[in-house]
Amino acid sequence: MQRARGKLTVRERLDLLFDEGTFTEIEPLRRHRAAGFGLENRRPYTDGVVTGWGLVEGRTVFAYAHDFRIFGGSLGEAHAQKIHKIMDLALRAGAPLVSLSDGAGARIQEGVTALAGYGGIFQRNVRASGVIPQISVILGPCAGGATYSPALTDFVFMVRGISQMYITGPDVVQTVTGEEVTHDDLGGAAVHGSVSGAAHGVYDSEAECLEEVRYLLSLLPSNNRETPPAVESADRADRRCDALLDLVPADPTRSFDMRDVIDEIVDDQDYFEIHPSWATHIICCLARLDGHVVGVVANQPASQAGVLDIEAAEKAARFVQHCDAFSIPLVTLVDVPGFLPGVEQEHGGIIRHGAKLLYAYCNATVPRVQVVLRKAYGGAYIVMDSRSVGADLSFAWPTNEIAVMGAEGAASVVFRREIAEAPDPEAARAQLVKEYKHQLMHPYYAAERGLVDDVIDPADTRSVLVDALAMLRAKSVRLPQRKHGNPPT
Repeated sequence: MQRARGKLTVRERLDLLFDEGTFTEIEPLRRHRAAGFGLENRRPYTDGVVTGWGLVEGRTVFAYAHDFRIFGGSLGEAHAQKIHKIMDLALRAGAPLVSLSDGAGARIQEGVTALAGYGGIFQRNVRASGVIPQISVILGPCAGGATYSPALTDFVFMVRGISQMYITGPDVVQTVTGEEVTHDDLGGAAVHGSVSGAAHGVYDSEAECLEEVRYLLSLLPSNNRETPPAVESADRADRRCDALLDLVPADPTRSFDMRDVIDEIVDDQDYFEIHPSWATHIICCLARLDGHVVGVVANQPASQAGVLDIEAAEKAARFVQHCDAFSIPLVTLVDVPGFLPGVEQEHGGIIRHGAKLLYAYCNATVPRVQVVLRKAYGGAYIVMDSRSVGADLSFAWPTNEIAVMGAEGAASVVFRREIAEAPDPEAARAQLVKEYKHQLMHPYYAAERGLVDDVIDPADTRSVLVDALAMLRAKSVRLPQRKHGNPPT
């Protein structure tokens, strides 16, 4: 049945997730006790979910996986209790939890009891948030209330062609709104990977997806009391990055791909990007520098000139919060022209959403290093982890332009009258722009005022970051006592 749908069986999935021969199943003989609608005559073992633990790259990981062949993987009382137990064990043991979702939602025949089972899952998702890594892998249908558990976890992954996730299905949508839509167009992997942002990664096959989950787990600590696993790196810490001199144009109006910069800086040109197809004008990824895991947040000039907008702010804010929760140092690579202007952005709540990123950085206590590559204008400069919001160190390339706004716009505001009254307004504008750049936008202006710690050779960026993060590794910050903050929503 599963293979006919182009899907793997539950056991095959677990074999791909865990190191060979290490999975230990618990409660394989569990069966439901419900009656009515013929349930009393159908009591298969496992009740449609396999739970247990094993090793991933030699470290303990817990998992539960729906078995679509049994009641369509739907959740009933016994099914939910098995999930509750494995979630509780993961939290007590301080180990990551992976859910392999392939279920038809609540078991209708068990009524409100099934709904209460979901409530217990949601409560445990929230209790484990920021304590142990939680990863949701959608490998079939995930509808209605069941979608909220993935939404509460740290990462959600989907597979093209087999994954769907939505609150209400196509039939309900058509009945209520008259819109005709397919399962994939409503809640498929492509939609959530690039439009809604609900999926952090989208893959072509289950095997590829689960291999990437294993890689992600290798970059995360087991819990919030540990640091991410460090490895011996063959990539020299003091390696010069001479290619950066050619990769990044000095002209701030010319585009380039920030991924090329990240490739040059991190160990072995290897990193794990989060949300690669959503809010593409900002990059969030996990990588290693000298064998130690770091989180990288970087503007992407190759997409919408790297502006900050609602989606970019949300994407980066969640990533910063995750890194801070799990003791992952942050490196912020800045080349930002500002916030995206427009009625749609203002009415959509760019003030609220932009404040999410600001809040996340201000609240973060992990080591934080900022590098300004080229332009850093206005409020967007402040929000991208400037020294004024708590970055431990800030470095800049000689091409940097840190200012309230670009020279052209600034001159038009500051010298509006002089330009209008000049015999040759265009010549006057050009001269005043030149003067503004000379006085306020030269590369050393921010450094002279202590807002940048040093202006560095771009080729030294990797070694500078490695040294800075090594110095900050023992950083300790004591926050004011409080139950919790109240971040913007």
